[in-house]
Amino acid sequence: MTASSGAAMGRSGSDDGTERRAPIVPVVAEQKDREPEDAMDLAGAASLARALHDAVGTVVLGASSAVTVAVCAAVSGGHLLIEDVPGTGKTVLARTLATTLGAELSRIQGHTDLLPTDVTGVSVYSPDRGDWRFHPGPVFAHVVLLDELNRTPPRTQSALLEAMAEEQVTVDGARWPLPRPHLVIATQNPGQLGTFPLVESQLDRFALSTQLGYPDVETELDLAMGEGGRDALAKLRPVCSTAEWRRLVDACATVRVAPEVAGYAVRLARSTRDAPAIRLGASPRASITLVRSAQAHALLQGRSYAIPDDVQAVAVAGLAHRLVADAVPDQRANVVRDALRSVPVPRP
Repeated sequence: MTASSGAAMGRSGSDDGTERRAPIVPVVAEQKDREPEDAMDLAGAASLARALHDAVGTVVLGASSAVTVAVCAAVSGGHLLIEDVPGTGKTVLARTLATTLGAELSRIQGHTDLLPTDVTGVSVYSPDRGDWRFHPGPVFAHVVLLDELNRTPPRTQSALLEAMAEEQVTVDGARWPLPRPHLVIATQNPGQLGTFPLVESQLDRFALSTQLGYPDVETELDLAMGEGGRDALAKLRPVCSTAEWRRLVDACATVRVAPEVAGYAVRLARSTRDAPAIRLGASPRASITLVRSAQAHALLQGRSYAIPDDVQAVAVAGLAHRLVADAVPDQRANVVRDALRSVPVPRP
């Protein structure tokens, strides 16, 4: 019995004649306060970030740029959108990233009948105890894969908005914190029938977006012969624990960013708002996550500071998917590339 169907059973009378609902109790044990952890130094963070990249690259072959984007999303604490046609390895990339991070992947298959509570969880009345008990949904995991997100209706897509932006969900008026770090990976197959376009607010919550594309003939032959792909994923071992991943994300936030470099990222984002082919440009959130992604890219390069090259490396992945235009994705990416050519690069 759900909260909506059994509301009358979970309410009790009060002295003033009004009805009050019994408190909601979680069915999972409350999290204990964590012991303070030593901060990860930037040299160690850079080494771990590179190890993650190398491990993912042993499974996802011939897509080094997509691997870089995925690792940058995990290291920076952002969320990842993978857009591509079926059969190109989107789910394999998500599972590989979760495995290297030492986290179990919580997978949700998108379809038209998926309800918001199928994602967030539901409150169920317990007659024996006389209270409502919250059963957490699959979003309560360190790494969540929502496969074919654009097959879910808008009301279900919106169930992710609070989770992705605030690392919590609200069910029946009660707030429930999500585990940290929290990485949402969503895939979508563009241009297919029976899909619901992602709304602007949903797209804006993905820090980075990437495409895998078709592999070249040599890579496809390697995959057909059992190299990389699911065969390699079955043998893959974690590179770190979720606690080390959390320390890595915290360390990434301390990568030095000069005001000139941050200003360069902001000018790139703002330039998309004036592009003639764009109806809605990149938001201030895009500027923030672009800087965070540049910090992660700097770590991958073994640096403790970000430079304009780091911003340029993640600009298309960080901005193009947020743009709203009557254009195909490649044209949106071209708007960002035009901005990279026209916006002056700060000099040392």
